[in-house]
Amino acid sequence: MPVNINQPSNKVSLTNVSLVRLRKGKKRYELACYKNKLLEFRQGLETDLDNVLQVPTIFLSVSKGATAPREDLEKSFGKNVPKEKMVEEILRKGELQVGAGERKELLERLEREVVEICQGRLVDPATKRVYSAGMVRKALEQLSSKGGQVAGEKGHAHAHLNEKMAKLDVNGNGSGRASPRVSTPAGEDGSGVATPSEESQSHTPSNAAKGTAKGIKDLPTWTGVVATKSAKSQALEAMKALIAWQPIPVMRARMRLRVTCPTSISKTAAKSKTAAPDDDDGTAAPQTKGTVKDRILGYVEQVQSQDVAGEEWEVIGFVEPGAFKGLGEFVAGETKGRGRVEVLDMVVMHED
Repeated sequence: MPVNINQPSNKVSLTNVSLVRLRKGKKRYELACYKNKLLEFRQGLETDLDNVLQVPTIFLSVSKGATAPREDLEKSFGKNVPKEKMVEEILRKGELQVGAGERKELLERLEREVVEICQGRLVDPATKRVYSAGMVRKALEQLSSKGGQVAGEKGHAHAHLNEKMAKLDVNGNGSGRASPRVSTPAGEDGSGVATPSEESQSHTPSNAAKGTAKGIKDLPTWTGVVATKSAKSQALEAMKALIAWQPIPVMRARMRLRVTCPTSISKTAAKSKTAAPDDDDGTAAPQTKGTVKDRILGYVEQVQSQDVAGEEWEVIGFVEPGAFKGLGEFVAGETKGRGRVEVLDMVVMHED
């Protein structure tokens, strides 16, 4: 018998299959369908079941090829229910299970989206230029390989760090060996980049080791994309890890804003004392005492221009994205709606 002939000749191979499973009447029923058509069917865009189903058969197990007996279907759905109504109920209420091929394609698509978001919001601190998608992807791969090690070695962190600190230049004597980055809360220094804490700069090796151990444990990690979260939320986690661990020199691209405030209000003392942290980055807004003008300038990392036109004071400058929400709330609260925060550029960068 020739090797290339498959038996039986009527064999149906279900490739790239998505399964919809529904448990009803102590039985679990499955349908083999196309995922994109199923989503269109649930949205009301597709009405032809032949375009949704790969095989117009209700199964007990698609992988084993076991079809559902008519008696079981009648017990679960009712005796006089047409088969099309049964199929529609399974498609609408069933749980979608994707195959390995579609799962792989989904993860690859999420990874591309995460890389694109990171590429559009991160720049080189020195040149303010964007990185290529390949460099961002490689940096994330380095973090994902290290992320699992960090998660698995937390129990041995102190012993490992004590050994490392004995070799590192904790007293700053110029040996040129780098020590692990220990982050202060992002945004306190306005840079959005993790910086060494005071404990890690201590002259006592034991204190430095303790501070470094605590800092490394608190640093955000990146272990790769998952299918249960949106691309935006995962991109925010990836950017936090990139900024904290610095596999490549990176920082958040700044926003260019115009803030307008009445001159009479800008000279008064600020009433609000604190500002809510940003939801995306978790960065706290500046808490500088002084006038409203001083507080506004505390949010601005670099002032591009200041001017007084009539009864309004105006400043244009660059602001860290994590401080944008706090700045808007501060201006709205202090000026009672008379001040404005305008976005001139969402992302300030230099492209090659």
